[in-house]
Amino acid sequence: MAAQWRVKDEDARELLGGLSSSAFYEWKKNADRMLDVDRITRISFLIGIYKALHILYGDKLADEWVMLPNQNIIFGGQAPLQYMLSGGLIAMQTVRKLLDARRGGL
Repeated sequence: MAAQWRVKDEDARELLGGLSSSAFYEWKKNADRMLDVDRITRISFLIGIYKALHILYGDKLADEWVMLPNQNIIFGGQAPLQYMLSGGLIAMQTVRKLLDARRGGL
């Protein structure tokens, strides 16, 4: 997902709850590990966002959407990625709910 969204590693680490560089790169090498509830929740929100975007939009727009400035009142003109980075878990949940509502999933 991060590659398709063109998210920098630094931003990906933040979305995952502020992982250190070493922990992040270890995750990439060895995906078999136990995760805490916070990280599972974050990953769940990101997967839900990714899936909803691909249901709502074609692949190209779905993969660009998180980086595009958005005029929705929630985002206030900033890109959804910036909103999620600055708002953390609650912002990720808000984006997920917004997209689920748009696709009729509520």
